[in-house]
Amino acid sequence: MGEHRIHLDWTGGEAPFTYESYSRNHQIRFKDGVMLTVSAAAPYRGDPAHADPEDLLVASLSSCHMLSFLAICAKKRLTVESYRDDAVGFLENDGGKYWVTRVILRPEVRFAVAPDAETLAHVHHKAHETCFIANSVKTDVRVEPVP
Repeated sequence: MGEHRIHLDWTGGEAPFTYESYSRNHQIRFKDGVMLTVSAAAPYRGDPAHADPEDLLVASLSSCHMLSFLAICAKKRLTVESYRDDAVGFLENDGGKYWVTRVILRPEVRFAVAPDAETLAHVHHKAHETCFIANSVKTDVRVEPVP
């Protein structure tokens, strides 16, 4: 249905190439040349000033849920004035294998006219079901809306 391409670029730089010293920073170029510097997570000798792949996974899940949610609201003529999310992902050791086991989305949505609780729950449920990224991962994604 569609291709999504990025360009990743890493160069060694001046530091010796040893586990302790090589740079984990790298650049990802998205469409139209938008560049993002990414690193490893700080516990893995990454630069904490930059997003890491785990951050990007959580951001992708949050963004996808929001975009699905907004589309559903627009089709239902529910006017959304603002949407924010303080999402958190958990990297855990599962039998010696580290992976992002769960992500909790905490969307806080403001409407021109607030829908009832049942409608809001239905829209979040539908948004989760239709989110392409959530459908692509084995991570347990939970939606816990902020009242």
